Amino acid sequence: MIEQAHEAYNAQDYKKAYTLYEALSNRGDATAMTSLAFMYQNGFGVEKSDEKALEYYLKASEQKQPYALFNLAILYSNGVGGVEHDQFKAHELFLEAAEREVPPAMYEVALMLERGLGCLQNYSESAFWYEEAAKRGHAQAFNNLGALYKEGHGVNKDYKRAFVCFERAAQKELAEGFYNLGLMYDQGMGVEEDHDLALDLCRKAAYAGHEKAKTIIAGLQEDGKIVF
Repeated sequence: MIEQAHEAYNAQDYKKAYTLYEALSNRGDATAMTSLAFMYQNGFGVEKSDEKALEYYLKASEQKQPYALFNLAILYSNGVGGVEHDQFKAHELFLEAAEREVPPAMYEVALMLERGLGCLQNYSESAFWYEEAAKRGHAQAFNNLGALYKEGHGVNKDYKRAFVCFERAAQKELAEGFYNLGLMYDQGMGVEEDHDLALDLCRKAAYAGHEKAKTIIAGLQEDGKIVF
């Protein structure tokens, strides 16, 4: 029945999806509870209700449903949806979700460890979780892992590894990935210098919305050094 519920939801037949998820939730299905919570949170097929969303997320998280843990962590991280802002609780929940193979949770855990948010700052642990998320294709994790290798935070400084990470982030069309890869080419870090390619990557970063790249390109245009 859960597959039918997911199919209905994906087809935007929210009325049918809600009916199926509710029936499954009443039987204790944590995945259905998580989906029902998400529908209440966003007002899909039901009247939006933070109270109901939180109720179902909490019930599902008691069964350690991975995405219930993740979504609940987001609420605590931002202090929305009927909970107080609590970075320590957010980190705890993100970690539980990360341990249950949720890639965006792995990234959030890594980010919090890197910055010391809700936990003690730990670059080596941060690098571990960025790598776990990157292995599962998370673009921003590739970029941030590259930054750790570039600076030697929590890992041995390694420009070649940094280059590979930035390249993978750029392949996923991430603006920061384009920009950081461009810097590597511009400075010849982990790769042979190529200023033309660096400029091209800076253009791509600017097109993708990277503010610093936009400023650089605009400055070059004003100086008459390039035509965008």
